[in-house]
Amino acid sequence: MAQNENIAALAAAGVSVWLDDLSRDRIRSGNLAELIETRGVVGVTTNPTIFQGALSKGHAYDEQLKELAAAGADADAAIRTITTDDVREACDVLAGVYETTGGKDGRVSIEVDPRFAFDADKTVAQAIDLWKTVDRPNLFIKIPATEAGLPAITSVIGEGISVNVTLIFSVRRYRAVMGAYLDGLRRARTAGHDLARIHSVASFFVSRVDTEIDKRLEAIGTEEALALRGKAGVANARLAYAEYLDVFDNAGAHASTYKHLASSGALKQRPLWASTGVKNPDYPDTLYVTELVAPNTVNTLPEKTLEAVADHGEVRGDTVSGTAAEAAEVFERLKSVGIDLDDVFAQLEREGVEKFEQSWEELLTATAQELRAAGSES
Repeated sequence: MAQNENIAALAAAGVSVWLDDLSRDRIRSGNLAELIETRGVVGVTTNPTIFQGALSKGHAYDEQLKELAAAGADADAAIRTITTDDVREACDVLAGVYETTGGKDGRVSIEVDPRFAFDADKTVAQAIDLWKTVDRPNLFIKIPATEAGLPAITSVIGEGISVNVTLIFSVRRYRAVMGAYLDGLRRARTAGHDLARIHSVASFFVSRVDTEIDKRLEAIGTEEALALRGKAGVANARLAYAEYLDVFDNAGAHASTYKHLASSGALKQRPLWASTGVKNPDYPDTLYVTELVAPNTVNTLPEKTLEAVADHGEVRGDTVSGTAAEAAEVFERLKSVGIDLDDVFAQLEREGVEKFEQSWEELLTATAQELRAAGSES
């Protein structure tokens, strides 16, 4: 089957397209393999909300739940078994992409328990456990970029484990994330790990920034404020890309640390645009894809957004490089109309963790019920 030309144009511009979804039905029906072939999908991301949705639909997990119930598994153990099995299978489906891209893509992400988002020690312990349990080189362990997450990122990278840092909302926190990655690489080198085998992406959330800031702009209600709706998410991501270049590009002002590690084989931590499904129907449904095209980036798309890009996305090449000054001006205007950006980003991080915790709790409750039902049938 032919590759979609719009997705191919993204790949030619340096964007890796990942699917922001996973389920056993998608894997075993052949749908994931089809998306790799026809839609240029070269990676998969998961999160607690995605797994909660997958387990709540259909009957793909019924047989395994019966087996787990018979073995006396509790809800926590059952969820870990089910999710790691799905991620392992997806890793195997993407193994060919992993090989042909030299490990850059073909990646599948699994998240640490969101209840550990503010506990570095528990995050590190579970990250190591997940890495061993899935046992695939193309795995990413997702760790949230909370204050507690930063030292956990350093420790896990230091163990030679590849990490997808998630729930990044502000440029300030993103710079700290890059620092945590570089600190982890130093530890990994000291421990004797091959730096060329350690990969990382930094997941910078986009649409949620617009949703929150637009709400505040509408509350202000002035003509100047309303004119800024729909501009913050893209501007924030473009500023983040400028920070990425500053740290990892050869000409960057702060690139000396990375250059030293690169001589030992260290790789750049790629920016990943997350939360790219458009929430506001007044905005183009491909906004957070076509306006965030830049070399050496990842865009993880819900299937609806992926299909929109394939159908009518206008890929115009790099739409990010050289836009930092314009993006900074957007933020100055936001501040001038009364938007407290520090408060916005703090709230988004807090809500991001809470949403994943809620999904995880719902998943635990539903799985416990399923285990009881499966146990009574056997």
